[in-house]
Amino acid sequence: MKTYKNSIYSSILKGGLLSLLWVMSPEAGAQQQKDKQEKKPILERKAPKERAAENKKGKKADKPLFRDPVYDGAADPVIIRNKEEDNWYMFYTNRRANVEGLEGVEWVHNTPVSIAVSTDGGASWRYKGEANINYGEDDYSYWAPDVIEHNGTYHMYLTVVPGTFKDWSGTRDIVHLTSSNLVDWEFQSVPELASDRVIDAGIMQLPNGNWGMWYNNERDRKSIYYAESPDLYNWEDKGKATGDQSGEGPKVFRWKDKYWMVVDMWRGLGVYSSDDAVNWKRQENNILEIPGEGKDDQVKGGHADVVVSGDRAYLFYFTHPGRRGPDKDKDTYEQRRSSIQVVELELKDGKIEANRDKAVFIALKPEK
Repeated sequence: MKTYKNSIYSSILKGGLLSLLWVMSPEAGAQQQKDKQEKKPILERKAPKERAAENKKGKKADKPLFRDPVYDGAADPVIIRNKEEDNWYMFYTNRRANVEGLEGVEWVHNTPVSIAVSTDGGASWRYKGEANINYGEDDYSYWAPDVIEHNGTYHMYLTVVPGTFKDWSGTRDIVHLTSSNLVDWEFQSVPELASDRVIDAGIMQLPNGNWGMWYNNERDRKSIYYAESPDLYNWEDKGKATGDQSGEGPKVFRWKDKYWMVVDMWRGLGVYSSDDAVNWKRQENNILEIPGEGKDDQVKGGHADVVVSGDRAYLFYFTHPGRRGPDKDKDTYEQRRSSIQVVELELKDGKIEANRDKAVFIALKPEK
């Protein structure tokens, strides 16, 4: 028994000595440093209830949400549910950011409308291809589609520039197309609007059952104009909707018992509210004017879509990540490329806020 005890003491002594030598070694120091880097502080750890609440809200959205793999120029996003496939489609202007040898703003012309698909409620997206637009010639430019569904038919209102230009001199029309599958689009008409330079239609059904179209009239200081239709085919122009600020890409939506309009003002998005979708009041502060901190999000946000899902609202927007720092005014691929981002909107004291640095948990749901 004594001999056994002595062997135990000897083993403990040797083990302690070896442990002491290991703690003092460079390898141990490196391992400790690695453990510190990988181990989250206690304050950053999320309690099970908090994690469960996030899972209930949906899946964490990618950051950036999407980049186009063909031209790397995804802009002007619009989101719609594909009822037949039970997933979500994102349509976007696909600017030719990575094409070399284009002069002036040729890279923003001869642009297709491309499609990305989400099967997880909007948290991640994959490239599908180009929409088949049965209108125009090979050199036509397609910009800023808005897409809605009504009575089993999908309607697209698309800005069309007849040609490819090095400057902004081309005329622009808003063209109405329809589809049964969200991929193949047939021409219906060119609505008669305020001028020959109209862009960026945004469509929403009105309280009276008619349909409203808000758009940018470039002939009038890029003011936002408005047209109305009983059936989505025949439109009557109603004149100016807002004229206090120039802007483009108007998006109108109903949320929290009010009508809202967001407008790209090139210094973030202006926000308007209304009780009747006719008389609009602009809130003092723009959203997405102050750059964020996330990947590809450290610049102002532009031309957006809003999807209302239950009592929550998500704003999808695009950025030019390379337009910052000392090279912000250059005109290279890095300044031309663009990314799609998403932020959840919040209503505080009657004003819309958008914290772009807050993680987004999203699970888009079909309209009831």
